[in-house]
Amino acid sequence: MATANKSIMAKADMEVADLIADGGYLQSEEAEKFVVNLIKESVLMRLVNVQGLKSHTKLIDKIGINGRVLRPGTSGHALAVADRVKPTTDQTTLTTHLLKAEIRLNDEVIEDNIENGSFKATVMNMMAEHTALDMDDLLANGDTTSTDPLLGLLDGMIVSAVTHQVAGGTLPIAKSMLKDSIKSMPSQYNRNKRNQRFLTSEDACIDYHDYLADRATQLGDSKIEDDSPDKYGNRAILGIPVFPDNLGGATNCTVILLLDPKEAIFGIWRKVRVETDRDITTGEWIMVTSLRAGFQYREEDAVVRVNAVKTQ
Repeated sequence: MATANKSIMAKADMEVADLIADGGYLQSEEAEKFVVNLIKESVLMRLVNVQGLKSHTKLIDKIGINGRVLRPGTSGHALAVADRVKPTTDQTTLTTHLLKAEIRLNDEVIEDNIENGSFKATVMNMMAEHTALDMDDLLANGDTTSTDPLLGLLDGMIVSAVTHQVAGGTLPIAKSMLKDSIKSMPSQYNRNKRNQRFLTSEDACIDYHDYLADRATQLGDSKIEDDSPDKYGNRAILGIPVFPDNLGGATNCTVILLLDPKEAIFGIWRKVRVETDRDITTGEWIMVTSLRAGFQYREEDAVVRVNAVKTQ
């Protein structure tokens, strides 16, 4: 039996070795597949702009034009210097942080997958499954003032939305909050309203769905059986499982973010490290995965946060 286990582990190590390049890092193609699998297993990362970074930091270029660009013109003459418009440029830095995950596979799982030739795929899928939820949590709820070791690494989407805030008044989600958030959005960003989404907790989404279904109309009746995302105008209202429902002390509250999700950039350094070992006392194969990830809004001015939204 010991010889059989050694043979299985040797094959497993050989297959993992096929994934790994210098220093224990996944080969570039496999690292890219891992990021794709990670996104597929998540909810929030599927919405935002996930980028594979070539370095542990990245400069994000911002360029924009404020105010009007058109001026009265005269045939054959260039505009006066005072009438010429110069774009505003800026840069923000996305800095990644080291994250680690430990995954354990028992001998039976390894043996079954070695025999049917799917071990590498199993490893990649389990890596993605076990890290996707935590990555979503970090992306949404990261807060450098938090005592949670993971969430304290960086400021995520909710904490980073500071410029435009709307008071929810500790009331359940209603169309007045959604209207106020749209009015708080600078008008230049509302031109792309079809790309904007309301992101909030799943409980808040259920509350709003019931709010619509309670109307004594044909549309209200249809909402009872309709499970598709609700909308306010052209903007979908999406429930994100990792969004909090425990804000507000004695009252359970959440937040709403109004934004084009692609304004949120979640960077993952392409060098994903894998190290393996075996625990003979438990009959488990141990895999430790290390990666670096970070978050930054491309344009934080294009995000509105509604605070103190009561959940039932």
